[in-house]
Amino acid sequence: MIDHPVTTEEIWELLSQKLRLFILKRVSDEQIADDLLQETFLRIHLKLGDIKSTERLTAWVFQIARNLVIDHYRSQGRRPDLVADDIEYQCDVQEKENINELVSGWLPAMIESLPETYREALALYELQGVPQQEIADRLGISLSAAKSRVQRGREKLKAILLNCCTFEQDIFGNVLEYDVNDPNERRHCDRC
Repeated sequence: MIDHPVTTEEIWELLSQKLRLFILKRVSDEQIADDLLQETFLRIHLKLGDIKSTERLTAWVFQIARNLVIDHYRSQGRRPDLVADDIEYQCDVQEKENINELVSGWLPAMIESLPETYREALALYELQGVPQQEIADRLGISLSAAKSRVQRGREKLKAILLNCCTFEQDIFGNVLEYDVNDPNERRHCDRC
């Protein structure tokens, strides 16, 4: 779930290098590739507010670049159908499926490794969906203390995750890939 609207700057950070290589493979002139990249991001910026679903954002961005390359060749007098076929044939953009469910499957074991103070509050909140006020009532603590335990537990859980693995995420925070940092250190994420 996206907690903020995606910005042109975020798309630039995530995709500009891949887009430039994509365009450069198709036009083989760096100046033209840079011009087409700039035009691609101008169009992204102008149309970003019209996007209803961001699930296929990467495909949409690359389609804009693909269309600009086709327009470039059309302006040089090449037949549009041959250009489109050529571009589609060369298209090597594949959106990766996220592996959020796989990684979230590690959380119960990782939460179990937390100190007791944070373990129970975080397990109730993250794994069972118990509201923080109810956690406070169950644990006999104030709402402020329950919120603090959940937040600190999340910080400790994040540290365990990042100590275990390096994650590649998309612009929305979905996990696309991971690498185990130390294959000999698998006490928390034995599934990875």
